[in-house]
Amino acid sequence: MKTNALAHKSIQPKILYYGTPVVLLTTKNEDGSTNISPISSSWALGDCIVMGIGYSGKAVENLRQHPECVLNLPDPSLWKQVELLAPLTGKDPVPSYKEQMGFRYEKDKFAAAGFTPMPSATVEPKRILECPLQIEAKVVNIRTPEHSPDFAIVEVKAVKVHASEDIVLGENYIDPASWSPLIYNFRHYFGLGAQMGKSYRSET
Repeated sequence: MKTNALAHKSIQPKILYYGTPVVLLTTKNEDGSTNISPISSSWALGDCIVMGIGYSGKAVENLRQHPECVLNLPDPSLWKQVELLAPLTGKDPVPSYKEQMGFRYEKDKFAAAGFTPMPSATVEPKRILECPLQIEAKVVNIRTPEHSPDFAIVEVKAVKVHASEDIVLGENYIDPASWSPLIYNFRHYFGLGAQMGKSYRSET
């Protein structure tokens, strides 16, 4: 009998970045400047956004001190600038294990990656001009999962959304045919492919 079942094998991958949008998270440093942290673990439901953020970077420390942020979402054309941020940290001194991995301290990540800071409307951290989608947010909760002490689960509430005019449909919709997030797929960068269809709940 012919079967359509796929053959599978059990594996033990070192990482599970199975394809999620890149977020350039901006947070406020103790001196009032803005730090940029590239992250790739987030999901949204309504105006609630949940992020997984490692403790070895500057972001969680900043969010505890100043519970506001901006989630800046780059498109695929910005991947090289995003990658320029990859070996940088806002932590000074650089944690020893990160130093062994080649990380270096960088105060001005905007300049290092060629990004342009711009004022936010409701929060203090700056937005990134080049990112087509920017979400200002307030921290609701930060907790450490019991099974993993190396990262925090950060819950934020979106309070203001900014979108490039060329991806806006009507007054309040993002045009899915025009917007393509930068996807982090098992440590490789991708954009979206051609549209396959749409949900029955789509209003566009």
